[in-house]
Parts: sequence; C-alpha cells; structure tokens
Amino acid sequence: MKKQESANLTASQQAMADLWEKHMRSEFEMKSVDDTLNTMVDDPYVNHIPVLTGGVDRDEVREFYSKRFIPQIPPDTETTLISRTIGNDRLVDELIFKFTHTIEMEWMLPGIPPTGKRVEVPLVVVIQFQNGKIAHEHIYWDQASVLVQLGLIDDKTLPVAGIDSSRKVLDPTLSSNKLIERASRSSDTITP
Repeated sequence: MKKQESANLTASQQAMADLWEKHMRSEFEMKSVDDTLNTMVDDPYVNHIPVLTGGVDRDEVREFYSKRFIPQIPPDTETTLISRTIGNDRLVDELIFKFTHTIEMEWMLPGIPPTGKRVEVPLVVVIQFQNGKIAHEHIYWDQASVLVQLGLIDDKTLPVAGIDSSRKVLDPTLSSNKLIERASRSSDTITP
C-alpha cells in the first residue's frame, strides 16, 4: 500500500497513518507476526465482521495472526486505497482487496478449499488507536460478493453483485440499480 501524506493532517493523525502503514507492511510484505503485534496495544482485538474471525487479547491475536491470517494471505494479494478518513483516535480505510484463492484462507473463507479463482472485493477497515498504538481493527467486506466470485452462490437468482461491487467503487459512472431492474423483469421470486 502506498504511503499517504497530507499537509492537512495534524502530527498525531500523521503518526496514526504511519503506524497503520507499518502494521500493513508487517502483515502483507514482511509477514512478521512480532512486527505486526509491536504496532498494537497490549490487549488488542481484531474482528473480521462478516465471518467473525480474529481474536481478543494479545494471545488470541498472536495465534490468529501466526496460524490463520499471515500464513494464509495469498501471494498475489493486492490492496488499492480508495479513501482514508482520519479523526482524533480513529482511521478508516476504504480499499479494494484483490487475490487469487490459491491457498486455504480460514480468516476469510473458513472451510472452503482453494478454488483458484480471482476475487476483488471492497473492504473497509476501522482502526482504533490508544496511546499511540493500534487498539483494535474492525474489518468489513461483502461476503456474498466473495462467494459469487468463487462460484459458491448464484448471482443470477440472488440479489448479490460479485466483482461488479468493486468495479462500481472504482468507477462510480457504471450503471446502478441492475439488481432492482433484473428483479422487476423476473417473474421468479425467492421465498424465505
């Protein structure tokens, strides 16, 4: 991820951005559990909201990073920063997360063997800081979009978007309301 700097940031906000960039490099480039944890408070937590993976407290977060996250990041993973918002003690990144599902990814796809398929999904990370360190991460993505791209759910009959969700984030001029229009044309209805 490219380092973001702005003359509009306070020194404290720039320090948060720099620490978050270091945290991301430690995970995705250096693949170092210790360096990643060194950016965090003594009792951090990580919550991947769609699948409830992560950990609470240093021991659980260490185990999560060392067994389920860092070694299970696909080698071709890419992140593209779309937007960043920084407050007094919180940073929010909107990203496009891209990878090929060539390895087991318990942290994102528990129980799903590698499919070899390419995935691009919008992802939002909310990072809370405390005393100059990362206290917690809340990470959000549309799991249905991921599952469509892996061929595990049908985007022809369900109101899900697949890769189009990340393409629309990158290009807001792409057409909207396709799922609504498809549903209004279809005589098929889904009954719960």
